[in-house]
Amino acid sequence: MELKEIISKKFVLVILISIPGALIAEFLKIPLAWFLGPMLFTSLASLMGLNLKMPRIILSLILILLGLYIGNYIDKNLFSQMHQWVWTSLIMLIYIIISVLFVSKYLQKFSKYEKKTSIFSAAPGALGPLLIIAEDEKSDLSHVATSHLIRLIIIITVFPLIVNSFYDVKSIELPENVFEEQNIIDLFILVTTSIILIYLFNKCKIPAALLSGTLVASGFLQITELASYRISPDIIDYCLLILGASVGCRFVNKTFIEIGKNAFHSFVATFFLVIFGLIAAYVASLIIDKNFFTLLLSYCPGGIYEVAVIAIFFDLDPEFVSFHHIIRLLMILFIVPLILKFIEKKHKF
Repeated sequence: MELKEIISKKFVLVILISIPGALIAEFLKIPLAWFLGPMLFTSLASLMGLNLKMPRIILSLILILLGLYIGNYIDKNLFSQMHQWVWTSLIMLIYIIISVLFVSKYLQKFSKYEKKTSIFSAAPGALGPLLIIAEDEKSDLSHVATSHLIRLIIIITVFPLIVNSFYDVKSIELPENVFEEQNIIDLFILVTTSIILIYLFNKCKIPAALLSGTLVASGFLQITELASYRISPDIIDYCLLILGASVGCRFVNKTFIEIGKNAFHSFVATFFLVIFGLIAAYVASLIIDKNFFTLLLSYCPGGIYEVAVIAIFFDLDPEFVSFHHIIRLLMILFIVPLILKFIEKKHKF
């Protein structure tokens, strides 16, 4: 079934729409052109009624490649910083609790969301797992999904423009001989180990298994020097195109009217989440010696894979950012059910 989807009309349309989007964005010198161009073009096409679909097997392959690329940054020096990550993770916990409580109150009062729906909509990320919980709780899935998607579009469109304006981006230069001397067997070992860990992480219900499994495999094999393979930066543009288009495909079966109704309150909710993220990043900067944009990206309420791509593009410690977004996912999945239980108990009394 998955193989048929690769040559299906829906996926061919995705590619035909995405490539011009990427080229136009690149011509206009938009940062992250091969990501933002396809994302915006496929989003518009989806909202206009075109039936687009990103095959899961293609997206999975791209996410594995991105995981391996981020794994290039993992080395023994990384572990010397990890004791500080306890504090940045604690800040993440406080950030999530304040964000959910404050933004859910706003959504209840001004957009008239039901309590549970507002909590799911206010969480800064974890859309996929939250939709499963929201369905079990009989919440309005359309409101939850639309709120998160609008927020995602805002974050990953605006953030690259801000970083590009205020941060001196240095291109990542890797010597060509590094790639010439590499052993293809090491790549095979890395991919095989990644697939095994992804399978195990999926079974254990670990969020973002495709990214976390690949990062653990890549990090372990490279640090122990059992296998090492640096993915060429040239492949990233193609990964960006697929990932950007996959975001746009999520708007299939949604309408401009539906988006319009949610847009204003989603924008305000995103504004509050970004303000809380700025405060969290500032507090973290007092504890850990990191680029402020790296910290801001670590606390921004975007999708884990999309944010990882921004970190790669601007060379903002992708492994640090990815780790904190995985931690955020785990915390959200722990905190949201606790808040829901608290609400249910409150109603009983």
